[in-house]
Amino acid sequence: MERLGTGIGWRPEIADAVEGMPGIDWVEVVAENVCPGHLPESLLRLRERGVTVVPHGVSLGLGGAERPDEGRLTALAERAEALGAPLVTEHIAFVRAGGTLTASPRLEAGHLLPVPRTRDALDVLCENVRIAQDALPVPLAVENIAALISWPGEEMTEGQFLYELADRTGVRLLIDVANLHTNHVNRGEDPAKALAELPLEAIAYVHVAGGFERDGVWHDSHAHPVPGPVLDILTDLASRVSPPGVLLERDENFPEAAELEAELEAIRGALEKGGLEKGARETDARETDERGARDGTVVQGGAAGARETRPGDAEAGSLEPARQRLALAQTAMLSALVAGTPVPEGFDRARMAVQARALAAKRADVVAKVAPELPRILGDGYRAAFLTYAQAQPMTGGYRQDALDFVERLLPAGWPQDADVRRELREWWLERSGSKPRSRRPAVRLARATRRVLLRR
Repeated sequence: MERLGTGIGWRPEIADAVEGMPGIDWVEVVAENVCPGHLPESLLRLRERGVTVVPHGVSLGLGGAERPDEGRLTALAERAEALGAPLVTEHIAFVRAGGTLTASPRLEAGHLLPVPRTRDALDVLCENVRIAQDALPVPLAVENIAALISWPGEEMTEGQFLYELADRTGVRLLIDVANLHTNHVNRGEDPAKALAELPLEAIAYVHVAGGFERDGVWHDSHAHPVPGPVLDILTDLASRVSPPGVLLERDENFPEAAELEAELEAIRGALEKGGLEKGARETDARETDERGARDGTVVQGGAAGARETRPGDAEAGSLEPARQRLALAQTAMLSALVAGTPVPEGFDRARMAVQARALAAKRADVVAKVAPELPRILGDGYRAAFLTYAQAQPMTGGYRQDALDFVERLLPAGWPQDADVRRELREWWLERSGSKPRSRRPAVRLARATRRVLLRR
């Protein structure tokens, strides 16, 4: 595996700062946020300097019940080729549910949701990963995600699930140590146990990020400094294996460049500390082996982490029942989160409510980014209005469609009350909801306005 070194997540808001940072060997870019034919100038300059750029997908939904969408795979492949990337990465998560497998409306989560650690989910995930691997021009690595909620009836730990996934598909792993910390706080899972169960040789690189705790729940915000416990997990990982690359993620609330550089330095320090611990442990092991050889005893090689032999993969045709079972479970869970249907049996209702609020807040934030005119037009009333809309209207398309649907629901309700604001909002919606942009020519606009008046008579 190519050694990447130390990197940072490239975002437009910190593009200039990243270009000026010392010791940046590589950057990661959200794949869906770049266009292969129109790459940002900052990324092009970084590439010219020899900085590696890795596309990181967020919308493929490899952990979903359906097979990966061909169009999304093609788009991810195009970005990998345009960036000259040595690999691409995605998440072990599902992001949508419903549709043909359940004969129900398709629902979009707008965020990454955890896959149940069951045999059905693992079989489906393995086949989906193989489909993606065949469609991509470079190796694929998949990331463990942070979760607020746990699935009832899980059959494996996170480490066991990831071990089998890598073992059966050969996929690389992107290990997010911040997500291991999140799952420690939210689900009581031991990060050290997870690391001990991982196939360390499969690690492609590591993510490090910050978050915050509220009411006993850890939120993986990517908008706060990296806390000590996350750096401790990174040290533990580095004491077991030298990761090919480590990357700092920051998506919101961007600090000054000096603060980001200080976080990168803390990451390097955690890696160095772990490396020293690894070296000391290897020295002790060699000395133990040498003493055993002199004494005529044999030290057995460690079989720690060895897994029970499992049956081979299910035949392709036999996965359809597993896909349908997984589809029904994921649809019921997602519907409870975004459509207000009853919480499925076995889930923690309080945590489901926290997750539902987090998804709605995420929708509001992203819509404000893809349609910045809306918070400008609506002012302080934007967020409350959007959250009210989100409680009653699940997202069924992308975020741009969500913005249009929001305004389409808002206008007939007579809000906002200010006539000028409502007129501007209506103009915004008309400009973007048609099959082509509205003409700016006065004569065309007058004709359309006259037609609307006549139709209302």
